[in-house]
Amino acid sequence: MSQRRTSVAFVGQSVFFRQCALEQPAGDLEPTFLDHRAGVAAEPLLAQLEALDPDVVLVFRPEIIKAGLFESLRAITIGYLTEPLPRRNGVKHVDLHQRLWWLEQVDAANFDRIVSFDPLIVETAEDVVPVWRSLPLPVGDSLFMDVRERAVPPRLLFVGRSTEHREELLARVKRAHPIVHIGHGLFGAELARVLLAADVQLNLHNNRYPSFENRVCIALAAGHLVISEPLSPSHGLTVGVDYLEVDTPESLASLVDQLVEDPGAYVDVQVAGRRQAERFRASSVYPQLVDDVLADVALHGGRRGRG
Repeated sequence: MSQRRTSVAFVGQSVFFRQCALEQPAGDLEPTFLDHRAGVAAEPLLAQLEALDPDVVLVFRPEIIKAGLFESLRAITIGYLTEPLPRRNGVKHVDLHQRLWWLEQVDAANFDRIVSFDPLIVETAEDVVPVWRSLPLPVGDSLFMDVRERAVPPRLLFVGRSTEHREELLARVKRAHPIVHIGHGLFGAELARVLLAADVQLNLHNNRYPSFENRVCIALAAGHLVISEPLSPSHGLTVGVDYLEVDTPESLASLVDQLVEDPGAYVDVQVAGRRQAERFRASSVYPQLVDDVLADVALHGGRRGRG
């Protein structure tokens, strides 16, 4: 007799989170992705969930879910915190406080467990919701590629909206070298096509505060050499071993100049980074995560009194 699969509905804005979800059955999980974003009517999402009747619902950015919306669902519900927040005694920035305001809209009663992409924001987040576990956002299996021989000169890629901070860092590189800069809007096959056409990917923070962007994991999975501003937390990645680090426009421009002069430089770092990416593979992460959540709820109960 075949084992019954555990159905999981992933909920979030496709353009940002489809690449972080489980795309195909893995372990005993049967996934479905439902597109939903802040500010749209909640009733169509609820109707879809009631029709699917999944065992588990995982929401990227739980703040997008209307208060009380999940009350009627039998599913175990997981909220995945995906946004940077002010850290205790950390950098103060208006962008971080705006994201905290959004988090404060979460109805904790909608969720049995909360997972955070960043352990360093947990103390702040727990003023609003209890955080059960922290782990970086996974990467969909379709974005995993082999390390490829770099073009000459290397094909540079940056994915992320323009901000004053980012443009300041990129200015010298953009003046001296071709670079593909995509603000937003890519997922699925189109994202995979763009990744396949690149060799070196940059990771630059939105603003002058530290974080760990999921584009790092995606870039490593795609087999790119990753050049990043300092990562915090590192999630087990080592500077100079798995990725290269820069912190000024001058250091970024100098490193890109070096790669143009010597396209084979740092291949060992590129290979090591691709190896590390396996830790973020969705088909490995989610079966374990869901098993752990179900076991924990069975042992300790959920926030809505279920166990």
